[in-house]
Amino acid sequence: MLTVTPIPAFNDNYIWLLQRPETQRAVVVDPGQSEPVMTYLKKHGLTLEAILITHHHHDHIGGVEKLLAEGKVPVYGPNNSAIPHIDTPLTEGDKISILDETFAVLEVPGHTLDHIAYISHGSSKPLLFCGDSLFSCGCGRLFEGSAEQMYASLQKYTLLTEDTVIYPTHEYTLANVDFALAVEPDNQHLHTYQVKCQQLRDNGQATLPTTLKEQLAINPFLRSDKDSIKNNVSKHFQLSLNRPVDVFRHTRLWKDQF
Repeated sequence: MLTVTPIPAFNDNYIWLLQRPETQRAVVVDPGQSEPVMTYLKKHGLTLEAILITHHHHDHIGGVEKLLAEGKVPVYGPNNSAIPHIDTPLTEGDKISILDETFAVLEVPGHTLDHIAYISHGSSKPLLFCGDSLFSCGCGRLFEGSAEQMYASLQKYTLLTEDTVIYPTHEYTLANVDFALAVEPDNQHLHTYQVKCQQLRDNGQATLPTTLKEQLAINPFLRSDKDSIKNNVSKHFQLSLNRPVDVFRHTRLWKDQF
């Protein structure tokens, strides 16, 4: 069985380390820095077997070169991307074997045009490594893609089983919950989640991972079809918004200004 550990990087990044404890083999996802990874590997006697990349932003790829200098391993990442060192470019529907586990690739443009995600169905619960496309109670800013693209990408996630365990790469949860409460103040799931996450942070713990079931109940960017979201976003912009994609677009605009 895979274990997944967050390695903190920068101010609020997590580099996810996947491990087979019985073999001491490990894989990292989006290593924006090399030093925290190398320190963790050395401390726990692990051998790096591969690197997974979700998109080209520096805080997700900045440590790749130094990690490869320590030992050549396969680097998986988006096709048609300018990311250095990728030797296995991936597109929608591709499957890769990592730590004796099969991961399928989803193309999820929006935050960037080259963004992909990795989903494993081999564990007791599905594992989703979604980079910056989805956060707890949030989604990535639209740096390159359109609202339509991001909405379609997030809809792919809603089709996964609710027990899917989600591993975003930023500790944005508390700020995202504040925004979500502005959009949907009567959502009792949000109030309960806020208390839970505040306690975790007060104890120096990560608020991640989360689950799809949890996010479907609290994340405004996955709830654009809900009347409570439609009504409050329409009221905020003094518009009549009906199509979920239009509600999503304006929710993202509201978040950008929040």
